[in-house]
Amino acid sequence: MRAFRGVVAIIRCMSPSKEQVHEHIVDTDVIEEMEGSFLEYAYSVIHARALPDARDGLKPVQRRILYQMNQMGLAPTRGHVKSARVVGEVMGKLHPHGDTAIYDAMVRMAQPWTMRLPLVDGHGNFGSLDDGPAASRYTEARLSVAALDLVGSLDEDVVDFVPNYDAQFLQPSVLPAAYPNLLVNGAEGIAVGMATKMPPHNLGEVVAAARHLIANPEATLEELIRFVPGPDLPSGGKIVGLDGIRDAYATGRGIFRTRAKARIESITARRRAIVITELPYLIGPEKVIDKIKEAVQSKKVEGITAVTDLSDRERGLRLVIEVKNSFNPEAVLEKLYRFTPLEDSFGINNVALVDGQPRTLGLRELLRVYTDFRIEVVRRRTAHRLRSREDRLHLVEGLLVAVLDIDEVIQVIRTSDDSGQARTRLMGVFDLTEIQAEHILQLRLRRLTRFSRLELEAERDQLAREIEELSAILGSDERLRTVVSEELAEVSARLATPRRTILLEDSGAAATAATPAGRAAGSARGAAAAVPLEVPDGPSRVLLSGTDLLARIDGETAVDRSGPRRAHDVLRSAVGASTHGEVGALTTAGRVIRIPVLDIPALAPVEGAPGLSGGSPVSEMIDLASGEDVVGLVPMSEGSPVLVIATAAGKVKRFRAEDFPQKGESFEVVRLEDGDHVVGVAATASEEDRVVLVASDSQLLHFPASVVRPQGRTGGGMAGIKLAPGTHVVALSVVPEGGVDDALVVTVTGQEGALPGTVAGSAKVTRFAIYPGKGRATGGVRSHRFLRGEDLLQLAWVGPLPRAVGSAGQEVPLPEADQRRDGSGTPLPMPVTAIG
Repeated sequence: MRAFRGVVAIIRCMSPSKEQVHEHIVDTDVIEEMEGSFLEYAYSVIHARALPDARDGLKPVQRRILYQMNQMGLAPTRGHVKSARVVGEVMGKLHPHGDTAIYDAMVRMAQPWTMRLPLVDGHGNFGSLDDGPAASRYTEARLSVAALDLVGSLDEDVVDFVPNYDAQFLQPSVLPAAYPNLLVNGAEGIAVGMATKMPPHNLGEVVAAARHLIANPEATLEELIRFVPGPDLPSGGKIVGLDGIRDAYATGRGIFRTRAKARIESITARRRAIVITELPYLIGPEKVIDKIKEAVQSKKVEGITAVTDLSDRERGLRLVIEVKNSFNPEAVLEKLYRFTPLEDSFGINNVALVDGQPRTLGLRELLRVYTDFRIEVVRRRTAHRLRSREDRLHLVEGLLVAVLDIDEVIQVIRTSDDSGQARTRLMGVFDLTEIQAEHILQLRLRRLTRFSRLELEAERDQLAREIEELSAILGSDERLRTVVSEELAEVSARLATPRRTILLEDSGAAATAATPAGRAAGSARGAAAAVPLEVPDGPSRVLLSGTDLLARIDGETAVDRSGPRRAHDVLRSAVGASTHGEVGALTTAGRVIRIPVLDIPALAPVEGAPGLSGGSPVSEMIDLASGEDVVGLVPMSEGSPVLVIATAAGKVKRFRAEDFPQKGESFEVVRLEDGDHVVGVAATASEEDRVVLVASDSQLLHFPASVVRPQGRTGGGMAGIKLAPGTHVVALSVVPEGGVDDALVVTVTGQEGALPGTVAGSAKVTRFAIYPGKGRATGGVRSHRFLRGEDLLQLAWVGPLPRAVGSAGQEVPLPEADQRRDGSGTPLPMPVTAIG
């Protein structure tokens, strides 16, 4: 202000030059001039540019674009036209500003990620969240279906028209708006000293609230929130915390947080990732990727190895953020929410023009302004239709008079000197009005048929009914409100789509803004226990299923073999390890392949459940040669028990974990002869544990582990069981010293040469205790008598609580325990692929 006064003083001290002596100079105070000019400029920006009207939800430039496109006939059923043509028509006739502002506004109305219900149907490059559109000369546009409901009935005197900027054309001061566009599509604008920022909502929810308010004018905010629980953003995502939404609905101002929709997926057998499928409102994937890279480089976020954008037109948005195995993906995601745009805040500021004045409106006021406006639109439209039908009825009645006595009408016209005299004589002879007489003079001869008379009488009756109905609507406020409500319902039925945005309390539970829990939990963010960023090192148990699925269970939970069983899969091998340690997978080739425990998918501990409900195929976790399979798991931690393995040729070998090499991805544990392969591996905790071998001819041999001395890693083993010609070992088991009485022997027969999984065979279950022990390298005793058509054992297993499954992991029932050591089996209903 002091600077303005100084300028005024300087100007007043200056004397006019000689050229200015004859000019008319008005001495004006600079302060008053600046104040007046600034107020005019502010009013122009607020009223004519930046703020939407609360009735149709449009800024002036948007309204002019839609109106002019409608005038150009650019309906959804017509072809697209160049955007530059639309921009030129709007700029030349209605909008007194540049083409850039017009095209930017039209582009925004065509972007489905910006508006919940796009009003322009664009063809071409209309930009993306990370990039701008092509120039207007390269794109094409027409009105969308939703836009027709905004401009409908403009020719029925539903709104006032005002002159354009040069008074050559007329334009609507507001569009009729058959639905609450301001709430549905939201708005954003910056004026002088004020701004507006409104989120989009779901059309079906907003219409339901508007209809409720029409039927119940005294409805409270609580009632309306039941219909409109919160914004529904075009990009979907999640809204976390509803207190800010409720504040905005009550006062017109509030803040809420939006989050990306993310889930944790296993993108490979060893790698997990955070997959983003929906982003916060107006946030693009490129911006997210840049911010993630900045957060990783600044050490704000750790544990991320790569970020890949796999978005396409078929699957939509798919942003894959790979996470290191030693980090918890849930904790990494929380860090991303904190330091990247995957979580963003939206400040609601519901400022709109009401009667030309900017006002901050809550949900109830916004709906009230719209419903009052829509009721007035329907009233004016009904009055216009009533007048037009009354005028038409007046003409039809005159035509009926002429048709009934057409000969005399013709005679009167023929004997008249001019049209004026004919009009006057018709009015006097037939008691017609001037309008009726003029219309009869313009009547074409082809209308003077008997059929035309029938048409006129039918039209008269139809007009009478319509006039009665329209008069009833205008004569009853309740009837008028019913019409408005029914039209809103019809629009909702055509245009409404399911909700895209999920509303969550801070606890993560879905809720609506009206629930008491929603209000109470609004400030409970962070109440839940924080997830550690890195996976802590601790005890873990690695499991291999009968269908070759590999998984782990972290924590102290052990596999309870005495609890209830799941209806799928069985455990074939289970070893203890540490979370940051390794386990080995022993293959038929006699080599052990190291697998980091963190690379193995983790399962939630389930008490008393021996099967696997998840996991990854072991063939995807490690590289196997052709014909090579995994036979079991090997513990790699210090203090592991002595292991025993058996080969198909009948050899056994025991070795200690200390003999394992400390480096290398894989290593051999036994030297195999040509044609031989490993059939199993088990741990011996005691020298008195029983090593059990079962041959394909059903011979079973068991002996104490002490008779097999441990060998070095390169040893070839020693004779375990004496095999008959043409037979081989099918199973190796170890029965603990104290578990002899609980162990059962399961044998399943098959046919030599049959394809695996094609012959069901028979099964036999017996107690292990009834089998006598024999010396190592002997033939053992028979465990199963073959039936006709059976010539070998396909599978065998020794242990407690046996369970068999088929190729898909489905359970195959086993027979009851048989007291006969060498009895025959019971036929099975389907082939068995694994026992555990």
